[in-house]
Order: sequence, then structure tokens, then C-alpha cells
Amino acid sequence: MSKKKVSFSLAPEIVGEATSGILLGEFNNWDATNGIELEKTTDGSLSTSVSLETGKSYEYRYLLSDGRWVNDDNADSYSFVFNYQIDNCVISIPAITEKVKPAAKKIAAKSPVKKAKTVPALKGDDLSKVEGIGKKIAELLIKDGILSFELLGKATQKKLKEILAAAGPEYTINIPTSWPKQAKLAAAEKWDQLEKLQAELKGVK
Repeated sequence: MSKKKVSFSLAPEIVGEATSGILLGEFNNWDATNGIELEKTTDGSLSTSVSLETGKSYEYRYLLSDGRWVNDDNADSYSFVFNYQIDNCVISIPAITEKVKPAAKKIAAKSPVKKAKTVPALKGDDLSKVEGIGKKIAELLIKDGILSFELLGKATQKKLKEILAAAGPEYTINIPTSWPKQAKLAAAEKWDQLEKLQAELKGVK
């Protein structure tokens, strides 16, 4: 199995006011807890490098500290994801036909993938603790960058309804009116108040 060190870079105009971010994709199972940390350079761009298996293509995106999912301008191509109405970046790593020298393998082995630092904006929570959110809906919210109770508490009704609508008609029957309020209580660890509120919501979608 041959691997190649690949550089990823996000232009300053895309980074905007974000101070940090992580790289997510098929190479880390889109898992934010194993996201690859991006380093900010002097010109305001964010970059990192990853060792990827050659002869394969990988879909990926960037999740910035301000909650935005973004793509870069350097992708080899883009893959439209119908369920979420978004484009994923695609990078293709050519197969290496020549035998890799042992010294080159040794150098590559000294460059492990860095894991993202734990920052509040990227912390993942069990969103299914919110009344009305099941496992599938929680996955939809996480895919759209709503990873925590804090971010859910800040989400607008318009945003939540757009996420449900994009997932299909079977999700639009859900009414997210109380989700942000419940999420704020969960983020503040006010579990008694949350339990009381959820008791009042039983039977209400």
C-alpha cells in the first residue's frame, strides 16, 4: 500500500473571519473528533498536509471555527450530494508505478496526521437528547455543521427547516420550534429544567 503526502490549502477570502478549522473527508470518516487541524499562515490562509493512499479518490470539505462548511478552489473536481444539496470537493491521488525508496517511506512515516485540538465550537454532543431529534435527524444536523448543543441553540427556525426539507418530505413533518430552547438548556447542563420542558412537550412534534 503506497501513500503520498498531499497538501490542502484554503484561500484567505474563503477563510474570512474564521480563526481555525479542520479538514474532514472520507479519509477520516467525516468524524469531527478525528478532524485534521488546519494551520493559519501569515497571508491568512489555512493549510495542512495528509498522507493518503495512492490510486484512490477522496471526497472532503472544510469545517471552520465559525461553524461554516466550505470548499476550496483547488479541488480536482466536485461531487454533488443530492440528499444535502451540497458539493463535496474531490481529490484524486494517482497510483505510483515506480517502487518507493525505503528512505522515502521512512520520511513519510515521520509525518503523522495531526488531530484537531479540542475547541468548544467543534465539540460534538449527543443531539438526540433533544426531544424530537432522533438518530437520523441528528446525523443531518451534524452533516450541516451543527455539532453541538451550543450551535443548535443558535440555529434559526429557517435554517433547521431548510435542513429537514433538503433531506426529503419524510423529515418535513418534524417541527423544530423547541429544539434551540432545549439545546440551550442542555448546553448549560440544566438537565432538570430540560426534563421539565420535555415532559411538557411529550406528544408534540
